Amino acid sequence: MNDLFFGNGIAHSIMLFAFVIAIGLYLGRFKIKGISIGSTWILFIGILMGHLGFEVNPSVLTFMKEFGLILFVFSIGLQVGPGFFQSFKKGGVLLNVLAVCLVLLAVGTACAIHFVTGESLQTMTGVMSGAVTNTPGLGAAQQTLSDCIVAANGTAKDAVDASAHLASAYAVAYPMGVIGVIMLMIFFKAVFKIDLKKEKAVLDAESGNADAARRVHCEVTNPAVFGKTIKETVADLHDKLVVSRVMREGEVLTVGPDTVLHEGDKVLIVTSQPNHDAVRIIFGKEIPMHLVDWQHVGEENVVSRRLSITKSKLTGKSLKSLNIRAVYGVNVTRVLRAGVELVAGPNLILKMGDSIQVVGESKNIDALAELVGNKPESLSHPNLVPIFLGIVAGIIFGSIPMMIPGIPHAIKLGLAGGPLIIAILLGYFGPKWKITTYTTLSANLMVREIGISFFMAAVGLGAGTNFISSILNGGYWWILYGALITLIPVSIIFLLARLVFHLNFYQICGLVAGATTNPPVLAFAQNAYGTDYTSVNYATVYPLSMFMRVLVAQLLILLSL
Repeated sequence: MNDLFFGNGIAHSIMLFAFVIAIGLYLGRFKIKGISIGSTWILFIGILMGHLGFEVNPSVLTFMKEFGLILFVFSIGLQVGPGFFQSFKKGGVLLNVLAVCLVLLAVGTACAIHFVTGESLQTMTGVMSGAVTNTPGLGAAQQTLSDCIVAANGTAKDAVDASAHLASAYAVAYPMGVIGVIMLMIFFKAVFKIDLKKEKAVLDAESGNADAARRVHCEVTNPAVFGKTIKETVADLHDKLVVSRVMREGEVLTVGPDTVLHEGDKVLIVTSQPNHDAVRIIFGKEIPMHLVDWQHVGEENVVSRRLSITKSKLTGKSLKSLNIRAVYGVNVTRVLRAGVELVAGPNLILKMGDSIQVVGESKNIDALAELVGNKPESLSHPNLVPIFLGIVAGIIFGSIPMMIPGIPHAIKLGLAGGPLIIAILLGYFGPKWKITTYTTLSANLMVREIGISFFMAAVGLGAGTNFISSILNGGYWWILYGALITLIPVSIIFLLARLVFHLNFYQICGLVAGATTNPPVLAFAQNAYGTDYTSVNYATVYPLSMFMRVLVAQLLILLSL
């Protein structure tokens, strides 16, 4: 029992991790004046347990920290991948420029403290890595320092001691790197009197309405289309709208590309907001009707149903390639994906987990259901093979050394940057490459929460061992230095983003969390403010920010020698 509670075996390590995570998550439920730091409590409970002498085998601690971080960033990448490149087009360049500025401001602050106080630049590199919660940057700095000491005929012990010194500075500055950014988010939310509902509504409008499907009811009053087929009428906009139904003299007709339009016909059209005016010009005046008006007329012949795509072989196929109208006599009017209804254009690429809204005769829809699967219960089983192969590819990619002229040591994206980039690519290109990476939202959230919990528990337990001693031996100044490196750059970027570039609050939260490579802050923003918009912006700036953090940490070490 003594080994179980106070040793460093596997059973002890697992039990200690479980205890730290459970207590941290429990405390995260409590709010002070409506504010909670959520799962970030895990970090502080880990520091406390480490200080009290509870240890974890160093190899196990490293594994749990890195594996937890990989799970966290990979699940985020898969989730935000489908909208990543679209978000990059909608301001991603500006976000990355601001992220680089934040990185450089942190470096400038660290160098200024070095010159003013005389603190060694090596120590400031460790403090800076902790202040921006960048473990890969710390690792890169330690490796560079060790290599340089050995190359200068130093002993292995000298290299180990120097690396430990960096780690102590990192550990002391890390907590403020988390809590400081969270405090700034709360502070600026109050200063700018942020209305979260309005901020979310703006992003909903920007991200959803451009592609989201909407119904338009028109009466055919344009003489130019009298006697023309639907195919001829919508030739110029065939990928922008779908004629769902036609009502003539009170009867709903089975609609196909060869259906001829007559004067006075009523048509139900599915299109997107940008094409709303074009639809009215083509067909005629818009009339006040509701979907229920179509459901009660001719419902014996024509019905509308929603089918789930649950066969993985359909991933990557376009609606046009399935030829549903010709083969099954059914119209696909909308595609529901991640809560957003999209116009069912012929070139729309389908992916497992989509739902299609179809109109046609009941027996034909039943036949189509066999093609697409329509077994929603099967979606609860995740496709794990592409996920773990993606992690393998991410680790390999993150381990590739990249040489930069003038720098003697190679730069790597590491175990966080590599898997994130691969996950984003899988999330975006997976359907086009016919790779099924579908997981339910709850499954993705479970992986994400387990990952961030392991990561924060490992960091806390590792930092807690020397936390108090480092502070008492002069490290209390590192807390102040770390706070300055955390607060000054983030405050400047927050003000620039809001006052100069008028960015949305959720965008700024994602920008700050990603530019400081700060998973706990992202977790706080998501839990406290109730949206995943921060994840998209986090993933937009994270890869470049990670690369820059690793690069500047190594550069500072080289400059200190």
